[in-house]
Amino acid sequence: MSKRSAGLVMYRRRDSKIEVFLVHPGGPFWAKKDLGAWSIPKGEFVDGEEPLEVAKREFEEETGFVPDGHFTELGDLKQPGGKIITVWAFEGDCDPTKLGSNTFMMEWPPRSGLQIKVPEVDRGCWYTVEDARVWLLAGQRAFLDRLLEKVR
Repeated sequence: MSKRSAGLVMYRRRDSKIEVFLVHPGGPFWAKKDLGAWSIPKGEFVDGEEPLEVAKREFEEETGFVPDGHFTELGDLKQPGGKIITVWAFEGDCDPTKLGSNTFMMEWPPRSGLQIKVPEVDRGCWYTVEDARVWLLAGQRAFLDRLLEKVR
């Protein structure tokens, strides 16, 4: 069975454009990857968990911001690796400089036996939908089209 994740894309309206808040994954693997590496805040869930509640929890854990408002479902997308992501959109605003992510332990360098503590997300940024298409992981870009269909 495919792994499943749930996420939230926060959007705002600026100068007659829609902007989305994206996050950059933390840790040494992602440190030098930028274009096409950003993501919608999300996390895995298991059977029995309510996906929207997981999406809200993961958004707060990864950003430090509490999601609030009306949540519009943008549906599912199967990622290139097989994982299925379910995403909702909500209108909001935040200051990316105040982002505060949870951390996790990982082995680095690989096969070294050494453990380091890294943030799940190391930064966040607002992008116009057009710019987000360049920064966002390719498998998540269709959510941008779905968002525009719902908010225009």
